[in-house]
Amino acid sequence: MSSEWVSLTDFDPQPTLAGALVRVRPLQAGDWEALFAVASDPLIWAIQPAHDRWHKPVFRRFFEDALGGGGALVVEDQSTGRAIGSSRYDLARVEPGEVEIGWTFLARSHRGGAANRDLKRLMIGHALAHFERCVFLVGPENWRSRRAMEKVGRRLLPRTHTTLGVRHVISAIGRDEFEAGPLGGAIPRS
Repeated sequence: MSSEWVSLTDFDPQPTLAGALVRVRPLQAGDWEALFAVASDPLIWAIQPAHDRWHKPVFRRFFEDALGGGGALVVEDQSTGRAIGSSRYDLARVEPGEVEIGWTFLARSHRGGAANRDLKRLMIGHALAHFERCVFLVGPENWRSRRAMEKVGRRLLPRTHTTLGVRHVISAIGRDEFEAGPLGGAIPRS
């Protein structure tokens, strides 16, 4: 990485970020009820590899894993302050210079539109101030997420990763794609 970019030691995996439509903040144990209220909608998970996360014990494991991972975030509606989902930064399945953004779910009222773009813009912009590129693991049959990734300028990488017993395709967005792409973000520099 060039010296103009912030070093990895300066990366905050649980930042508080505010956009026009959403606010992102660190996940806390007290967020369980608000997030389960969103996650209990079976239609959120219908095309996900883990399509049973709307069940309380399954979501409990997902939530506890997120808490223990150190990079989990709550997504809130900026106008109401209400939790509408969550996302994570993760370094477990990446190559040097990369960070994964994933494990994201949003209430159906907020997914697939402006709120989702605002979330991606915030998270990708924050990450690219510290990493060369962001990667996204998507189930090969999850066409909704694959189309969403296409809309923000990702490129498909020639590698895959198997998690939860499912082979995932890997997409990436680097600094140039982000700055020139549809999210049109300037990467924060220090």
